[in-house]
Amino acid sequence: MSEFTHLIDLASARLGGEAVAANDEFFAGKERLLEPEPAVFIPDKYTDRGKWMDGWETRRRRTPGHDWCIVKLGLPGVIHSMVVDTAFFRGNYPSHCWIDGCGLPPGADATAGDVVWQPVLERSELAGDTKNAFTIQKDPGGERRFTHLRLNIFPDGGVARFRVMGEVLPDWTRILATGADLDLAAVVHGGYVVDTSDRFFGEPRNMLMPYPAANMGDGWETKRRRGPGHDWAVIHLGLAGTITHVDLDTAHFKGNYPDTASVDGALMKDERSGVSADVSMRAIGDWKPVLPQTKLLPDRLHPFRSEVASGVHATHVRLNIYPDGGVSRFRVIGTPDAEARRRAVLRLLNAMDTPEIGATLADFCAAPAWIERMAASRPFATPAAVLAAADAAADAVAPEGWREAFRHHPPIGQKAAERPQSDAAREASAREQSAAREASASDLAALADANRAYQEKFGHVFIVCATGRTAPEMLEMLRERLKNDPETEVRVAADEQRRITRLRLERLLG
Repeated sequence: MSEFTHLIDLASARLGGEAVAANDEFFAGKERLLEPEPAVFIPDKYTDRGKWMDGWETRRRRTPGHDWCIVKLGLPGVIHSMVVDTAFFRGNYPSHCWIDGCGLPPGADATAGDVVWQPVLERSELAGDTKNAFTIQKDPGGERRFTHLRLNIFPDGGVARFRVMGEVLPDWTRILATGADLDLAAVVHGGYVVDTSDRFFGEPRNMLMPYPAANMGDGWETKRRRGPGHDWAVIHLGLAGTITHVDLDTAHFKGNYPDTASVDGALMKDERSGVSADVSMRAIGDWKPVLPQTKLLPDRLHPFRSEVASGVHATHVRLNIYPDGGVSRFRVIGTPDAEARRRAVLRLLNAMDTPEIGATLADFCAAPAWIERMAASRPFATPAAVLAAADAAADAVAPEGWREAFRHHPPIGQKAAERPQSDAAREASAREQSAAREASASDLAALADANRAYQEKFGHVFIVCATGRTAPEMLEMLRERLKNDPETEVRVAADEQRRITRLRLERLLG
């Protein structure tokens, strides 16, 4: 798939892709459908059900209908093209296929009957023993982020491999929640290779993969250079940021590692379709040195810290190797740029499917009416539009909706909420209640007693925007609010929930 140099196989088993369900696997199981290696044919290999085939193959259908296989993408994202590879299926391939997709939150069951599948590829004719490639047309309603696909084949037959080429669109609401530095170049964070001087022995995008290299073929390796010059690869960072350190790994490269390497960074215009080989012509400024030309060793991880120039802000990096050779893995660790962070979050929120955006928004406010109105307010053009929509949606929430939102918060000083929380929501609650964790034993006991009295009177947990407040301050507020009647208290608690929601959104949007 070298023609799609900046796209990643989102469904690859090596990236966590999984065929999770199929209606029929009589001749060959679904497990090898997503393997990265090309399919093979072994003439004399049979099973007790018939000829062994390297792929997924169903029995001959004698009733109306069609067969299907549900695939969980290893890396959710925006799909640009797909390949339905019928390698070695000559008299037993499907005549047609069509593909549906959906975006589901983590842990959701893609086989459930209430999953709404969206059309991705219309019914299309297939050829046998062929890499059937299909370009996915842009959705007029905007980008769509998929987590699962359903490959439908008609009426039956075999498919050797299924490739889903696209742009990774990470779940920034969870990745950015920690505030930690990131590998800005990683495939899992949306990094991709724009261009390279040479990819003779190995693709440069291998350097950005999250798993360790299995061998030399699992890295980037150039041909032997017989003239002047050196080899290079330009990488579009998943998020623009300030580079803090670089890791360069020559694992498995022993007699063919580069003698030296250097790294440059630059700010460039964002062109998702790729740029020309002369990328430096499109830089906003000149390439700035990140790592000076440095001696390398064979089969070794090189962590560069003090050698890295401070304060280099980049959208792209250029890895230079002298004169040629192989690199196993390349990491560019840095602090995401605030504006790039905002753009990434907006793109994600606008592209999410209904179930996934619902689960994501519940981390900020779990009132069903608020979630519904927020999802309907998309697309969001700016961070200010998100905050304005959040305020407007909150105005429409009834008291019972607020009470449902309250059930997604743990009592002050405790960890477990009445309703299940995502990891991101649990982390947010813990961060907001950090002062309570440092409270004295007597304050914690008093909070627990007051919480019980509050819940007995009002039927829900005490809600307070705990950020910046000490345990004694919250205890005093709780005791004061115990004097309220239920109607007044639900309004007061709703105002606190609105403050929590806004603070969480502002933190996400930077």
